[in-house]
Amino acid sequence: MELALYDQTIHQLQELLQSKQLSSVELTNQVLNRIDQVEPQIGAFITECRDLALSQAAAADQMLAKGEGGPLCGIPLSIKDVLCTKGVRTTCGSKILEPFVPPYDATVITRLKEQGAVMVGKVSMDEFAMGSANENCAYGTPKNPWNTNHICGGSSGGSAASVASGECIASLGSDTGGSVRQPASHCGVVGMKPTYGRVSRFGLLAFASSLDQIGPLTKDVRDCAMMLNAIGGYDPKDSTSVKESMPDFTATLSSGLSGMRIGIPKEYFSEGLDQEVRAAVENGISLLRQAGAEIIEVSLPHTEYGIAAYYIIAPAEASSNLARYDGVKYGFRNQDASTLLEMYKTSRSQGFGPEVKRRIILGTYALSSGYYDAYYKKASQVRTKIVEDYQRAFTACDALVSPVTPTPAWRLGDKADDPLAAYLSDAMTICTNLAGLPAMSLPCGFSTAGLPIGFQIQGPHFQEGTLLKIAFALEQALGISQRRPPIST
Repeated sequence: MELALYDQTIHQLQELLQSKQLSSVELTNQVLNRIDQVEPQIGAFITECRDLALSQAAAADQMLAKGEGGPLCGIPLSIKDVLCTKGVRTTCGSKILEPFVPPYDATVITRLKEQGAVMVGKVSMDEFAMGSANENCAYGTPKNPWNTNHICGGSSGGSAASVASGECIASLGSDTGGSVRQPASHCGVVGMKPTYGRVSRFGLLAFASSLDQIGPLTKDVRDCAMMLNAIGGYDPKDSTSVKESMPDFTATLSSGLSGMRIGIPKEYFSEGLDQEVRAAVENGISLLRQAGAEIIEVSLPHTEYGIAAYYIIAPAEASSNLARYDGVKYGFRNQDASTLLEMYKTSRSQGFGPEVKRRIILGTYALSSGYYDAYYKKASQVRTKIVEDYQRAFTACDALVSPVTPTPAWRLGDKADDPLAAYLSDAMTICTNLAGLPAMSLPCGFSTAGLPIGFQIQGPHFQEGTLLKIAFALEQALGISQRRPPIST
């Protein structure tokens, strides 16, 4: 069955646009109509940009007519509401930034505009990217397009849900402890967290500055490579950006894996892993072996300490980063306060949601006098041990493969009153961020309930091309990349 335009990939639509069989305005109108049809069920968007999208589409058509623009020219995208967009509200999923309209674009937005991409809107996220289910958003909870009674994952839930449901062709998210890969896994799309420093963080509203990284969510692996081509590269505006050469990642895609060694970290296949997830991932590993890869077992012995270290380091950095939201310079302010101190206190207590306040308190405590050495310093030492685990593993193999999450998407509200249970769902993604490594998720199967299951690939620093090569080979072998959720309209 031929896919509707909104369900097609960037590379499929690129051919139609460049051959003049389709205009960007026509494509953008189809996507906007799709948003009208399914958004009441999905709830992926915080801010829709219809007029802007159509004007950008018209400009893209002019670029295409002149043979200008990049590979994303005319392609409708959604943007996680954590990225600054000039003249378009950027809330970070929080009441405290409800009225904030940035006066500048994030570097990744500038790069997308230079290519002629079209922005259809800003999508939902856990407040300040703090969450694993996208249930911590001040503007509502998006639903999983495969079953709207289930979570879509977080914190980039709106990005994953909008891609899966055809409300955009691709999206940008951010990943601090799995926030691109986990929703990609739950929604059956491809998601990548590039190496820390590969993609500029300028204009990304910070959660944890040593962990945050911007990454694409797409319908297939080739689209992921195209998006990474567009947003990657050195940026002098970001002090953590690395002057590393940018290959054409689409050129690394091939179906053969002969001579490649792939490691299976035994710690990721321990007790607590859902049997359907295990079976789907093991089938993926078998297909990689058939494609020519050598499969070996490796160990990452400090994985069990990853969550504990992460939930000291990330809240500590959040405590520092979120101190700027005080009701004075921009964002929400309590107008009824009679003193400056009362204004600070009430603006923050009313503007932040419970999960953000929980993490600020935890982080402030961990950094406080008398506790810094016991908590933050110790967590940083564990982080070093985790980095060393990966370094040893990559002397034996080219990449690591595993599940993304221990289970498929759970039902909405199931873990809302148990934050620790939600934190544990990130056990397989957090260590990648602590080590600054690239990692990605792609669909590898479905549960008996029809929910997607993700396959995670991790690699050495700046080896995104290796990950994409493995992912492409697996995608070709699985043959499920064109499956779309059966949303009733």
